[in-house]
Parts: sequence; structure tokens; C-alpha cells
Amino acid sequence: RAEPKETRRCHFAGGEMEAGVYALEDLGMGCEVPGPAIICEKVGTTVVEPGWDARVLPGGIEMIMREGDAGGGPAGAPTSQPANLPADAVDPILLEIFNNTFMSVAEQMGLALRNTAYSVNIKERLDFSCAIFDQHGGLVANAPHMPVHLGSMGESVRIVISRNGDDVRPGDSFMLNDPYNGGTHLPDITVVTPVFAEEGEGEGEIIFYVASRGHHADVGGITPASMPANSTRIEEEGVLINNFRVVSAGQFDERGLRDLLTKCEFPCRSPETNEADLRAQIAANALGIRELRKMVSHFGLRRTQAYMKHVQDNAEECVRRAISKLSSGEYRYEMDDGAVVAVRTSIDVERRRATLDFEGTSPQAGTNFNAPKPVCRAAAMYVFRTLVDDEIPMNEGCMKAIELRIPQGTLLSPSYPAAVVAGNVETSQVVTDCIYGALGVMAASQGTMNNVTFGNQDHQYYETICGGAGAGPGFDGCDAVHTHMTNSRMTDPEVLEQRYPVRLNRFEIRLGSGGRGR
Repeated sequence: RAEPKETRRCHFAGGEMEAGVYALEDLGMGCEVPGPAIICEKVGTTVVEPGWDARVLPGGIEMIMREGDAGGGPAGAPTSQPANLPADAVDPILLEIFNNTFMSVAEQMGLALRNTAYSVNIKERLDFSCAIFDQHGGLVANAPHMPVHLGSMGESVRIVISRNGDDVRPGDSFMLNDPYNGGTHLPDITVVTPVFAEEGEGEGEIIFYVASRGHHADVGGITPASMPANSTRIEEEGVLINNFRVVSAGQFDERGLRDLLTKCEFPCRSPETNEADLRAQIAANALGIRELRKMVSHFGLRRTQAYMKHVQDNAEECVRRAISKLSSGEYRYEMDDGAVVAVRTSIDVERRRATLDFEGTSPQAGTNFNAPKPVCRAAAMYVFRTLVDDEIPMNEGCMKAIELRIPQGTLLSPSYPAAVVAGNVETSQVVTDCIYGALGVMAASQGTMNNVTFGNQDHQYYETICGGAGAGPGFDGCDAVHTHMTNSRMTDPEVLEQRYPVRLNRFEIRLGSGGRGR
């Protein structure tokens, strides 16, 4: 072991202590330096944390955690949290680490889904979402995918939890699209997979959930692409799926899935494509499980679960700070068919809470513009998350300070068997514009996802064409961009012509389509 040239008082995670200062050029090959220490060289500085040793090698400096030292972390990395700080205490550095790590897991799930999916809808348009949830089904973190999915997926996870109880085993995955049980509209199929604890603390218990939702190009119904303009009941829009165990103890139920998709009034036209995309969703969930287990291995189960709550609590506090700057208001939006969405926002600055009351919204419609409650909740979560400047994941904490009052039997809280396919893609945008308008923070956007569908028994195509976003105090609106509840891409012309028997004549921005403005 080398002797330091001098010592300096330094601040580490465990507090202030003496650290030896060394010059790399004075250290021989194989020389060991005990931490805490600072090793200086011409092009950099290496800090050796307490509980660690450094060894000089031909290729650089090797860090070695001392055996049995309580201050070091697993997987060859020091922990930034003091050894004497309880696992459930909040460390601001670790909070940022967990914020970004949770989001990174969801992003990796999304990449896996995109790379392994078959359909243009998921692989090219990116009409999918991935997220991780706590053991109660509360949203913890997501990748920046589709807001209309992310704010409503928690309801789907909680339905799986309540419907299955203790009848869940490692290797199980469940799928559902029921708009009356956590879904949005039938093309959006969610795959939910529980994460079980492995050896050690909590072994055999469900500790998290992962989920992926993808828009399937066709799930049956009276028209190809499952987006009929004239549906009046849910069965006309496709196959209704509620808590189907698509994977049981690691075994994919191919026959059961095929029966589910084809033996109904209006069956799926391309069940092979559905199956391929569902396998991709299951693979994405498997990757999420693997990455979460790495986190547990590194930080420990107790700390990982504690920071799931801290991440949600931090989001809640950020939203409360945003609410304290808002004022009450109301907004009324009349749609093309005469139906009305109305909202009154009541801001309690002292308690830093907001109430959104949708009293005055039109009754449930005989058309398909009905939007299930999870869609309305997703719009509210999205709006308030966008009002937060901090880099936080959109999660359950964003809604803890917000109360939604949605009268039953209205356009925003329909009852079975109401048709809902347009509620997810049209009414959701209207609800978002209403909330922004009532808060006085942003003008209305295009108010639609601009859906285009065509197809036959062999080919089914679905697209959302972008539009524009409204302006607000101190900023202009945006042109030719997907807005609010939709965050997908448009299909590239080359991909469209390669995958479908069509020729695209024009692909351009239509100038002046939004009017002159004022």
C-alpha cells in the first residue's frame, strides 16, 4: 500500500473525513490505495469512496469493494446513500437516480416492443405504451409514449389484481381491452405481467407489475381496422377481452387466444398479426421484469419499493406546486354533433388541490363518441403533468391532489354496451382542450386525432394524422404535430407502400388549414 503525499478533509456520503491524496505517477503497478482517497493524474482525478480500495493496473485503476463493508453497494458500485440512513428515507440524489432508472426501464421495454412487433401500427407508428407499476397497481413511471394510454393503464392493472386475487403464478400474463374495466377502446390491448420476488426478502410475493399497451390494427368489428364510424354498441367495434390469461406459468395459450379472437360475432380479420404483436408485448414485459430485478439486486427490495413511493410523492408535490399558481375557471366545448363537454375547475390554493367537475356534460350518446372514465382520467393526468417544469415521470402521484367528478351516464362515463371507439381518439382531445381552457393556460388544439382507416379482409390500415397545438400566454402554438392524447408518428410513405397494396400520391402539410387565428 502506498503512502499519501498529504491528507485533506472531504465530504462523502457518510459525512466529513480525512482522505489521502496520491499522484498516479508515483504509484507502482499493482499498488493498492485504501479509500477514502483522491488519486490525481495529468488528465483527470479519481475519487476512491470509503469502504473501497483502488488498484493500479496497466489499463487504468481498478475499484475493489472491501469484503463485508456495509457502506458499499452491490454490482460493483458504491451507494450514494449513507450507511446509517434508513432504507425508506428520502435521499435527493437517490430520488433522481430512481426517477431516471424507472423511466429507463419503461423506455427499454418500449424499444423491445418496437423491435419485435410485426404490425406497422406498433413498429412504425409507435402506437404503444410501456410502464411499470407498484404492487397495488399504481403507476410509477413510463416512457414518453401515448398519454391516453399511460393515464389509464393503472385501471387495467388494478382490474387484473382484483379479478385474479391469489390465483396468479410466476410466468403468468393477462390481457384485456374492456373499456368498462380499465380499457379505452377495443384496439388498445393491454398485457399485464406480475413481478415476483426471487430468493431473499419477500420471496414468492408479487412486488411490482409491468404492462404494455399496443393499438392493434384490427380486432374485429363491422369494418376493417376496427374503427367504425357508425357503431352503436361495443360488439360492433371488435372482440371484447376481459382478464384473459394469455400466458400461464410461462406457457403461451395459442389455441385459447385464437378461439378468443375468432369465435365471436365480429371476429379479428388477421389473428396472426394480433398474436405476433401480443408476443412482442409479452417480450417487452419480460425485459421490464429483468431490469426491475436488477434494481432489486442492486438496491435491495425494501429500498426499491420505498423509492417507488418517493417518486410518486415527489410527483404529487410537484403538481401541488403547479396547482398553487392556477386559478379557477370553466369551459364548455360543443362538438360537431351538438354534444357538449363541460368542466369547472375549482382551485384550492391553500390546500393546493384541484377539483374538476364535469357536470353539464351531455348524456351518453347513441354514437361511438362515448369516452370511458379512464380516458377522462388520462386527460387530467396529462394536463397537470405538463404544467410541471421538473423532469419527473408521469405517475399516480400526479393525481393525488386532483379530484375528478364525472356524472354517471354521461359522455365521459358511459355504461355497457355503449360504443366507445371515437371516445378514445376524438372526445379525449376535447376533454384535454376543455381542461386547458378552464385553467386558462392554453388555447385549444386540433381537437381530434384525425383518424384515417381503410382495408379489407387481408389488409387493415389505421393512421392518426397530425394537426396543430394552441398557443398560450407567452408562447405560440405548433404546426403539423401530434398533440396531447396522441403522441405517435405518421407512417413513412415508403413503409406504407411496401406493407400495403397502395400508392401514395401526396404527402404534405396543408397550409392555412387552421385558419388565420387571432
